[in-house]
Amino acid sequence: MAQHAWMKDVFGYMLNPVSADDFFNRHHEKKALIVKRDEPGRFLDLLSIKRIDDIVSSGLLDNGPLDMTRADPPVGPGDYTFDNGNIDRGAVARQYQRGATLILPQLHFSDPVLANFCRALEAQLSCHVQTNIYLTPPDAQGFRTHYDDHDVFVLQIEGSKAWRLYDTPVENPYRGEGYQSGAHEIGDPVEEFVLEPGEIAYVPRGLMHDARTHGDGPSLHITVGLIVKTWADLMLEAVSEVALTSPEFRRALPAGYARPDFDRAEARAHFAKLVDAFSQGAKLDNAMAVFVDQFIRSRAPDTPGTIVNFATPLDSSRQYKLKPLVPWRFAGDGKEVVIITAGGEVRFPAEAEPGLHVLLDGGVVSEASFDSLDEEQRRDTIQKLFAFGLVDPLEGDTQPAQ
Repeated sequence: MAQHAWMKDVFGYMLNPVSADDFFNRHHEKKALIVKRDEPGRFLDLLSIKRIDDIVSSGLLDNGPLDMTRADPPVGPGDYTFDNGNIDRGAVARQYQRGATLILPQLHFSDPVLANFCRALEAQLSCHVQTNIYLTPPDAQGFRTHYDDHDVFVLQIEGSKAWRLYDTPVENPYRGEGYQSGAHEIGDPVEEFVLEPGEIAYVPRGLMHDARTHGDGPSLHITVGLIVKTWADLMLEAVSEVALTSPEFRRALPAGYARPDFDRAEARAHFAKLVDAFSQGAKLDNAMAVFVDQFIRSRAPDTPGTIVNFATPLDSSRQYKLKPLVPWRFAGDGKEVVIITAGGEVRFPAEAEPGLHVLLDGGVVSEASFDSLDEEQRRDTIQKLFAFGLVDPLEGDTQPAQ
């Protein structure tokens, strides 16, 4: 895996000279941040217009995912797809000529570079990170003024885009609480700026904005979306945990509660009793543990090369280290030990625990690190670690820790 700058310090790669601490203290979920710099090639290791052209023209997206949008006049799927739903590449090019923005949603699912970039951010943020790619022709606008229901980083790759920021009618909207045209007065912009190649903007959810290409060329940018769990989500999970052991929470609502003549006095007293029971019984650690497991298991495994290099683990002297950015949690029941990781869990004999701790603590292992296992189990352990994307093979003569 290529060692891009963002592998070591993803926030430095995106935000420098603004520090991560400054970003989280002053801007995260509070206000926009625009980082100006004279480094037009800073983000070209992630994507380029030439790469977009290759993806579209290759036919890899013939059944999607590919979208197009235009503020005026609107463009719909029927304008760039065949009757069977497949992408009409000629129509895509024609609509692009006519001012439509080309969108490649969730490209990180198929592009290994963007996938690893998202992993680097996920490792720091503990939230789902997604990419949407926007290629907008000159003098065009893809979307009307709106706000998003998730925070975004906008990485300007090529070309320039003029942005306008407005008020925040909904502070930290829920996921799914999207912008509705006409529901909020747009008003005048409170900030305007041009994002040049190599520059980045952070736009918190709920902040209304719009953008259009600036200058004579097209604009390519990556919108990196942060799909987070909220304190409200955690509190709901905590209520569910309390309800498992408190039958009072599982009782039916009073009979007739929907009737117009229903007296809520008794219900209010019972509700207050449940609130008090929740405050006494709720455990942050229990609810947080559920979210930790859900987050780790829902990540995409990092397995490129495991098929073409399937024979690598057959070399019993080969040495391995934990793959960068891999999420994990260790568990065991005395009979087996488990590494909970991206995609699920990988099980090993209990006797493998000492060698696995060496690996997870940053050490180097080989088959010899699992000397409490028989030969077949040692080979099987290494093969599992390799197949599920947990380890990278080492080159050179580094000696494994025993």
